[in-house]
Amino acid sequence: MSFGELIRSRRMTRDFSPEPLAPGLLDELLDSARRVPSAGNTQGFEFLVLDSPEAVSRYWDTTLPVPRRERFGFPGLLTAPALVVVYADPRAYLQRYSEPDKAATGLGTDAAAWATPYWLVDASFAALALQLAAVDAGLGVLFFGLFDRAPAVAERFGVPDHMEPVGTVAIGHRGGEVEGRSRRRPRRPLSEVVHRGAW
Repeated sequence: MSFGELIRSRRMTRDFSPEPLAPGLLDELLDSARRVPSAGNTQGFEFLVLDSPEAVSRYWDTTLPVPRRERFGFPGLLTAPALVVVYADPRAYLQRYSEPDKAATGLGTDAAAWATPYWLVDASFAALALQLAAVDAGLGVLFFGLFDRAPAVAERFGVPDHMEPVGTVAIGHRGGEVEGRSRRRPRRPLSEVVHRGAW
């Protein structure tokens, strides 16, 4: 499909088939996702890949304990065969911007020097590229935040303390159609989004 078709057909999937992914497919998707642009070509993002039934189960046990699942609105999300938690590495950016070709920026000394934390921007690029690559491969995806469960996930899976979570991408074959409440919200017209020449 063309990029225009891809971007217009992309939808968040909330119900997955338990069918496993083809061998090697997830690595192909991750390889595409790691090729996004990044500030200073730092590439300061990493993926925690949970693609075995045991690992996926541990994730849900950590973030959505069994007693809470009875009230969970999207039980088909729990059958996604792969979860990828995207992390950003601020230290990588401080190190990169301490190198001779970037040191004059003053951004290598402290994360607070960055008006925009590009480690989060770049990791978000990677998360989006992962989703688009999966949709292009005919799969369903759902991006969702870790919120207050982020520390528990980090502890459970041994994520280093300095890594910052961006979110989790569920990947798999689509099951049924389950609409999120926000889907009915109309897309803003281009005329409201674009400010030519001035705001």
